[in-house]
Amino acid sequence: MARLKEYYKKNVMAALTKEFGYTNVMAVPKLEKISVNIGLGEATQNPKLMDGAVQELAQVTGQRPVVTKAKKSIAAFKLRTGMSIGCTVTLRGDRMYEFLDRLVNVTLPRVRDFRGVSTKSFDGRGNYTLGLRDQLIFPEIDYNKVEKLKGMNVCITTTARTDAEGLALLRHLGMPFRTT
Repeated sequence: MARLKEYYKKNVMAALTKEFGYTNVMAVPKLEKISVNIGLGEATQNPKLMDGAVQELAQVTGQRPVVTKAKKSIAAFKLRTGMSIGCTVTLRGDRMYEFLDRLVNVTLPRVRDFRGVSTKSFDGRGNYTLGLRDQLIFPEIDYNKVEKLKGMNVCITTTARTDAEGLALLRHLGMPFRTT
């Protein structure tokens, strides 16, 4: 079992129950899934960029990504229906906990001038979205093999009903939020 999952069951559930006064253990918020997404608009001109993005996302998450395709044609962006424009991975279960553990304890501290992540990125229902500017902060990626810097979105979906519950859950799991 993942280290963070054990920590959640032993410490976080009790802390959240005490903090919010849950009477049922099923009401305690938990992580549902983590979606990691790379959007590559430039792949319309250079399709080889997509191969690198798929390979890097697979290295970072430990799971093979799904290539996302354009639903509409947009002439201004030289985009036709069916063109590959990104890739995404949805992590659940132990892989999700392993990824969050690595993100919080290894990856985010490697960001230069890191002061914590914003508390304003919640969606109103306890889900959190984090944008990363480049993929080089992940230790799994070899710096020499990267041809182009690609940003990615990490969406953490929880069962929390409010932002306060989601914030408390992620804070207990070790997410480094800004204090201001």
